[in-house]
Amino acid sequence: MKRNPQSEDRLRPIDLAREHGLSTQAVRNYEEAGILPAAGRTPHGYRTYTPLHAGALRAFLALVPGHGHQTATSIMRAVNEGAAEEAFRLIDESHAQLLDDRRTLQAVENPLRDLEPEAASEPSAVSGPGGTFIGPLAGELGIRPATLRKWERAGLLRPRRDPLTGYRVYDEAAVRDARLAHQLRRGGYLLEQIAPLIAQVRTAGGLEPLEAALHDWRGRLSTRGRAMLTGAAELEAYLRERK
Repeated sequence: MKRNPQSEDRLRPIDLAREHGLSTQAVRNYEEAGILPAAGRTPHGYRTYTPLHAGALRAFLALVPGHGHQTATSIMRAVNEGAAEEAFRLIDESHAQLLDDRRTLQAVENPLRDLEPEAASEPSAVSGPGGTFIGPLAGELGIRPATLRKWERAGLLRPRRDPLTGYRVYDEAAVRDARLAHQLRRGGYLLEQIAPLIAQVRTAGGLEPLEAALHDWRGRLSTRGRAMLTGAAELEAYLRERK
């Protein structure tokens, strides 16, 4: 009995699904979303796929980790509609976003790297159990009290108020923020550049936890960059199959 070459290339939804641990419904959903080309149909109306569909699915699943589900969907839809230039534009936008994220990370890391270790981590000589007032802190930093008030208005510092006198009181965290702000200003950073960094230090609970968070951030960006390379390779293979 002769075999039909076309029937050997036919794949069922379950064949595509099993390769990637998906459900057959997921495969159908991908087709309806335009991620896969339209499936063929048997005389009884069942969907049939080909190695081209398998290549499209591999490309899409490889694109998702680097570009995200929504962008990966738009890329595949553009390719399947014959709009390759639109797909390339979407890819370029993702790369531009990754570069922007890297620059943001660097903008946060550089000031920390430039800080004098003693200014970032050592306890303040003027800070007691209840905190310190504005005059002694300004004197330690070699700046005017008016400068500390300006930094407070810019959101860099959050001193509390003494309930009896109404004077500003800087606790350990506020002194840390003041010393960090002082070093960054000496490094030429603007107040609007310093405020987000101070906010991240507060959120992280200090400089040491922030460094751990930045290390994790750096790792995630590297993982995303490598995922983009993997996705590009699978998409190129699919583009070749479509020719």
